[in-house]
This record gives sequence, C-alpha cells and structure tokens, in this order.
Amino acid sequence: MIRIRGLTKHYRVHKRPPGLGAAIRSVFHREYTLVKAVDGLDFDVARGERVGFLGPNGAGKTTTLKMLSGLLHPTSGELSVDGHLPQSRETAFLKKIMLVMGQKQQLLWDLPPAETFELNRAIYDVPKDEFRKRLDELISLLEIGDQIGKPTRQLSLGERMKCELAAALVHGPRVLFLDEPTIGLDVSMQVVMRDFIRRYTEQFGATLLLTSHYMDDVAALCPRVVVIDKGQLSFDGKLEALVQKVRPEKRLTLRFSAPVAKERVAELGTVVRHDAAESVIQIPHDSVNGAVGRALAELPVVDLNVENPPLEEVMSELFGRSRAARAEGESAS
Repeated sequence: MIRIRGLTKHYRVHKRPPGLGAAIRSVFHREYTLVKAVDGLDFDVARGERVGFLGPNGAGKTTTLKMLSGLLHPTSGELSVDGHLPQSRETAFLKKIMLVMGQKQQLLWDLPPAETFELNRAIYDVPKDEFRKRLDELISLLEIGDQIGKPTRQLSLGERMKCELAAALVHGPRVLFLDEPTIGLDVSMQVVMRDFIRRYTEQFGATLLLTSHYMDDVAALCPRVVVIDKGQLSFDGKLEALVQKVRPEKRLTLRFSAPVAKERVAELGTVVRHDAAESVIQIPHDSVNGAVGRALAELPVVDLNVENPPLEEVMSELFGRSRAARAEGESAS
C-alpha cells in the first residue's frame, strides 16, 4: 500500500545573527544552511497493516507524512500510495487517504461539526445515502451524537478531536495518516481514541501510519514500528523485537508486606527503584525464573509483576545509540 525508496526532503534555511546591521546585510547577501529533514528513507507498508512511525522531535516524521499525503514534494527518491504518486494529488488518490494532525484542525470554529461533515461530503462527492450511513456509524463508534450540533468553539479538546476524526473519515479512506492524534488528551480520552482507531482499521481493512510520543498509543495499535532519527531509518520491525534488541532485560516489581533492605533486593539484580514497601529490579531475560523463585522464597513478597522496560526508556536509548553511531561515522570520515 505504501512504498518508499531513497526518500529525501532538504531545505535551504536562511540564518543570520540578531541586530539591525545583520538584517540590512541579509537584504543584499544571505547565507544558507542545508537542513536534511528526511535523508534517504526506505520502507514499505502492506495493505491493512498498522505501523507506528516513531522518532524524536525533528526526526522527519511529519515531513514524511506530508510527502505521503501530497502536501510536500520530495527533493528526491520514490514514493507511492496504493499505486498513486502523492504529489500529483489525483482525485482518486485523495479519496483514499486522510491526514489528521493533532495540532491542526479542519472544523469550522463558529459552526457545528455537522457543517464540516456536510462540507467534506460535497468536496469528496460522497453520495448522500452512503454519507448518511457512514456518518451514523462514526457517530455511534465515537459517541459524538450530542456534540455534532454544537459550535466547535464550545467543545472540549477531546470532543473536538473525535469530531476531527469523524470529519476526516466521512469519505471512507483506506489509508490513515495520523500525526499525534491523542496529543493533549486525558488518559481516558486517549483510550477512547485508540479503541476507535483500532475498530475502524479492523472493520474496513484500512492501513494505518501513526506518529505519537505516547508509547501507549503505539503499544495498543501497532505491532510493527518504523523508527527514524535525523531523517534516517534507525529500526524497522516488530515492537517486541525492538524491545529485545535495545533492552534485553526484564523489570521485576516486588511489593512487600514488611520493610526489606535494599542490599537484600540487590542480590537479585540491578535495583532501579527501592523503598521499604516496593522494589523495581532489572534482570537479564534468562535469569527471571531464578530471581522470582529466590524472591518468593527469601523475601516477604505479597505481589510481583514481570514486564518489559518502559517503551519510553527503550526509545530514548535507541535514539542515543543511533546518534552516537552517526557521530562516530562522521568523525571517521
């Protein structure tokens, strides 16, 4: 469904020091630096696949989504979405995709969302019967029946984001580009949005490319992740494989019925956090069974939990490694 080969997007950015003199000089002579927002990406996304597209701020994620949706033209490389060249912006292509950005909105501020829904129906030339049926499904899935008749400015952020999704889906797209769709939402609303996105993709066989800094979004929706940093690919594979590659350890959380000294806990593994009632220990994957057995036999354990390290730590370490490797390569060259 999505094919990317050698994709680049470079910008010439004018830079100057502050001050009136520098401003005047820049009128006659400007100095530019080359910014490589995307620098040689290669990956594919299969039809119906849900992929997390991850990276730190400035990694090139949003730029890539804009090129995939046709808003930006690549500097070089090849990309296609369901056989279409995105920058051509063909009508058939636009009817297949949607792009929702958590910090942008298409809803008309002083009008109710229902007006935007009807506007999008006309733009995409959706037959009225099909539009009504699909909108009823979206209203039911998102539970926005009480909100679509109110002016957008009177809706909460969570209500607006649900209506934004509905507006972007009235034409029945089969490729979803979601850029931080849960940004700023509370925990309960994030769960609602994730559940809806999962149900939509499963029901309609839609392909999803999701960017998010909330790792819960990625863990809940995306079995596969593509990670980029400074516009280059850092990892492409299953989320579980990423965790095992970067942090091949487990986290053992122990809760005690009586105070336990840190020294005793340290005999089991590396202590990440400790207080009198609870300890978190980092243990090599192949030592988990032995550590659990010792903890139950030697310590006053009332509860325990074994899990992978937090995804936020995994991603942070991966970014650190990729930058260190890139810096080493640049110094060697």
